[in-house]
This record gives sequence, C-alpha cells and structure tokens, in this order.
Amino acid sequence: MPDLNWSQVRETVLMLELSAVQIEAAMKDSNASVDVLTDSFTSMARYMQAISDTIRTLPDQGEVGVAKQNLTGVSEHVSAMVHQAIIAFQFYDKLVQRLAHVGLSLGELSDLVDDPRRLFNPGEWVELQNRIKSKYSTREEIAMFDAVMHGVPVQEAVDKFMAEMSEKSDDIELF
Repeated sequence: MPDLNWSQVRETVLMLELSAVQIEAAMKDSNASVDVLTDSFTSMARYMQAISDTIRTLPDQGEVGVAKQNLTGVSEHVSAMVHQAIIAFQFYDKLVQRLAHVGLSLGELSDLVDDPRRLFNPGEWVELQNRIKSKYSTREEIAMFDAVMHGVPVQEAVDKFMAEMSEKSDDIELF
C-alpha cells in the first residue's frame, strides 16, 4: 500500500537542501580556524622580516659572524616554510570557493526540482546548467562539466580533472 503523503521529489529536495547546508556549515567551521592560521602566518612573516633585518646588521667576522651565517640560514628556511604555508592557504581559498559553488548549485537544483512548473521544462534545466558552468573558474573545471554534459561518466570526468589538477599542483593561480 503506497504512502500517499510520501513524495520522491520532496525527499530529493530535502536531501539536496541538507547537503547544501552541511557544506555551508563545514565551510563556516573551518573558516574560523583558517582565519586564525592566516593571521598567525602573516604575523610570523612580519616577525621573520624583522629578524632578518636585524641579522643583516650583525658583523660578518668572528663568533658573531658565524652566528650570523647560522641565523641567516635558519631565517631563510623558516621564511620559505611560511611561504609554503601561504601557498597552502591559497589552495584552501580555492577549495572554499569550489564548495561554495557546489552549495549554491545544490540550492538552485533543489529549487528547480521543487517547482513542478520548472521541473519538466528542458529550458529550465539548460539555464541551470549554464548558471552552474558559469561559476567554474578554471579551464579544467569547465572541461569536466562539458564532458559530463556530453555523456562521459562522472567518475571518469572527475578522474581526468584530478589528474590534470595534480599535474599543475605547483602552479599558483590567483583569482
């Protein structure tokens, strides 16, 4: 006996909305921690610059000269580590942007599925797909989206995307 109060569309909408809210909550939780880390590394970079400036004023000869050389090496090493941390934060920022796009896309999909007038209108689906595609910021993301829309299995398109992104993992893309 079917439950007449049950609707797969309503259940789908609820699951989409829940997924979008979970992504948003996770991003909010992690943003607070990342903000603390960002502030800490920014301060560390300033302090390292002050230390390096002070080290340069030391004499080059004698015991102080040896200490200057050692401190210079350590200072350069720590500065390089801070730089690598800043690069990691840039990747995190990119991740947050992607997750925000996914959350918004899930919300838009939920709205479309929840509206019977739009649900069965192919033009509405094309508009949704175009809005989602317009949010992608890299050539690889757009290629992945296009591949899926042209029938490539999702996992295959994602695997190719991940492979391309790992090949350019050392490239920093400012956006």
